[in-house]
Amino acid sequence: MDLQEQYLRELKKFFWENSLNPDEYQLEKLATFAVLVNQKNEKLNLISRRDILKIIEHHIFISSFIAEYLPVKATKFIDIGTGGGFPGIPLAITRPMMRGVLVDSTAKKIDAVKEFINKLKLNNLVAESSRVEAEDFKLKYANSFDLVLSRATVPLIILFRYSLPLIKDKAYIATMKGGDLMDELKTTEQKYKAFIKKSTLFELAYKPSNSRNEKDKKLVLLEINK
Repeated sequence: MDLQEQYLRELKKFFWENSLNPDEYQLEKLATFAVLVNQKNEKLNLISRRDILKIIEHHIFISSFIAEYLPVKATKFIDIGTGGGFPGIPLAITRPMMRGVLVDSTAKKIDAVKEFINKLKLNNLVAESSRVEAEDFKLKYANSFDLVLSRATVPLIILFRYSLPLIKDKAYIATMKGGDLMDELKTTEQKYKAFIKKSTLFELAYKPSNSRNEKDKKLVLLEINK
């Protein structure tokens, strides 16, 4: 069995066991993305070497799975600190009507992400090598997004500060994290209470290997009014 077929089987197992039914075309693209990351990871550290064996569960599937918790009305997202394209690329495959900007300050990683986007023919994505707090980036993308995504790249309070110039008047911030988040959430809510309409903490439990969220995966979702 080649790697593409192996990844496709793993993806089908995770999606079907959690009563999710992406079409075959989407599953094929997700499997292809996993192969591309695996190949690139031999030269460029996009994900940890020990995690490459769990790429489907820990990176591809979970990045798609969060779509179940994101607002349906969101149409344009920014993925801050995307690294190898997570969660932005799997999300864009799963939710093809959404448009996204994937940004990372490491140019080599963004070069890889651009290559992935091109090979996967994802016309709904662009990639930018920049710091989101840079003035030129803020000017280019001011008030552009109704959803901010991030995979535990920075503390929530800093992610909020980065997000404010970039989001529309009504928007959402979603970040994937582990551990005890109550203090982090409380600190952010105290500083930015004038902007936060609602905050929700989701436990990202899924079958078969994390049915009680033993792996402590969480999604923080903030609804924002500027």
